[in-house]
Amino acid sequence: MPSEPARAPARRPLVKRPWFWVTVGSIAALVIFSIMFVAAVPLSSDILRHRIVHALSEQLDSEVELGDLHVRVFPGLRAEGADLRIKSRGTALAAYPPLIAIKSFHVDASVAGLLRKHVSHVQLDGLEISIPPGEVRDQQKAADETAQGTRPDDAPTTPTDARNDPLNDKSVVIDRVDANDARLVIIPIEANKTPKVWAIHHLRMFDLGDTKSWPFQATLTNGVPPGEIDVDGHFGPWRRDEPGDTPLTGVFNFAKADLSVFNGIKGTLSSNGYFGGTLAEIRANGTSNTPDFTLQVAGHPFPLWVVYQALIDGTNGDTRLESIDGWFLSSYLHARGAVLDSPKKNEGRTVTLDVALTHSRIEDIMTMAVKANKPPMTGALTMTTSFVLPPGHNDVVDRLRLKGRFAIDKAQFTSYDVQGKIDELSKRASAKTADPKTQRALSDFAGHFELGNGHLRLPEVTFATPGAKVELAGVYGLKAETLDFKGQILLDATISQTVTGYKSLLLKMLDPLFKKPNGKGSLIPVKIGGTRNDPKFGLDVHRVFHHGDPP
Repeated sequence: MPSEPARAPARRPLVKRPWFWVTVGSIAALVIFSIMFVAAVPLSSDILRHRIVHALSEQLDSEVELGDLHVRVFPGLRAEGADLRIKSRGTALAAYPPLIAIKSFHVDASVAGLLRKHVSHVQLDGLEISIPPGEVRDQQKAADETAQGTRPDDAPTTPTDARNDPLNDKSVVIDRVDANDARLVIIPIEANKTPKVWAIHHLRMFDLGDTKSWPFQATLTNGVPPGEIDVDGHFGPWRRDEPGDTPLTGVFNFAKADLSVFNGIKGTLSSNGYFGGTLAEIRANGTSNTPDFTLQVAGHPFPLWVVYQALIDGTNGDTRLESIDGWFLSSYLHARGAVLDSPKKNEGRTVTLDVALTHSRIEDIMTMAVKANKPPMTGALTMTTSFVLPPGHNDVVDRLRLKGRFAIDKAQFTSYDVQGKIDELSKRASAKTADPKTQRALSDFAGHFELGNGHLRLPEVTFATPGAKVELAGVYGLKAETLDFKGQILLDATISQTVTGYKSLLLKMLDPLFKKPNGKGSLIPVKIGGTRNDPKFGLDVHRVFHHGDPP
């Protein structure tokens, strides 16, 4: 019986084979992925350029210009562009530079990131942010509000295609932004004044576009005094209607600032601290240390340490110094004041302070201001003064203005010859015999002073030592160290009582000539000239015979 032919094995239905579904699934996924990719990433540079310009225009309510733009998708998504300019709308702002200008940039992203509305990295080169004057911004804001009131309630504010465009979604976040050689330019209201420029050597920001504040790290190149400021903090979100209200917090470190750019002083300053507030009102607390601070008029370096609290207007750089506490050598000072821009073109800033020195020493002040290796005097000092340092390029000593009063208690001169004469004057003025073995006389000084144009004017100064009082008025030249004083010496003793023996008898006839108005003791008109190292003391003969003349 013939055998039956072998039956072919039954073929499994195609739809039941696993590899078929894997292939179909992959194709479907690829199709979906491609659709999403095309929706998220335009394949045309012109389309992407249009979307970027449109999105920025709507989000920033500004006029946007963009030069070249190129897109690549391999090995990663990147858009490279140049000459991006964002200019605020409105006639009041038309004459001012663009709010934002960028020479070149590139944007790196991934499809997965774009689907999450995240851009991984943006690099900006040649970023410049120009802030117009607050008064002009206020004018434009008022004009916009007026225009808003005349628009029909149902007038659309944002085109439909802009609202539906993924690149126009305000929830898009840039994970990291790097900017090199950026500048923040604050434009003054006065047309003849130079804008304030904050040079930012490097800026890195994170989570830009998030509704929360944006972490940032920056290195600022400070112009005067030159040095690098490292800042770590949080900025934003940006208040486009009023940039000055943009929040700002962080810490800073300013190292190795060269103070020699200021004529008349030298030293290397380091400062650090923290700040917070808004761009228009930054409150900063910090410390500064200058281990080699030097006034060039004297040439003696000494350590200066300062703790300060300040209120800074970041839109123009004006600074209110709410509290300054300084320590130098063995002395302490407290001050408050301001550093304000000059109203005249390009003159710089004027420093104004109210200064009080307590628990201080006159020898510390003289170490600052006198060339001698050893301070001429020691003693406890208290002083209050106004301090004004106008802008300029000439020596600090020539620009500095002081006006106040001082008191020096228990002063002694460091020169043996000078102190010896004071000791002798004290004893003779008290009608006592001079004895070199007795204790040195302590003197008290007090008076008013004015410093200006490199000259110290003393319209009223008194010097008191046991048995004698000196009243002087005159001028001391700081640089030339010249003396020009007139005054009088008031003695408890008569002229004849200041000496002994036959000299006393000879001088008795002069007692009436030098007698005080009250009849007790003597009044001797004197004048002092020469220099600090070679003073010339003399009797003011003219006033001997005219007691009523002022010193």
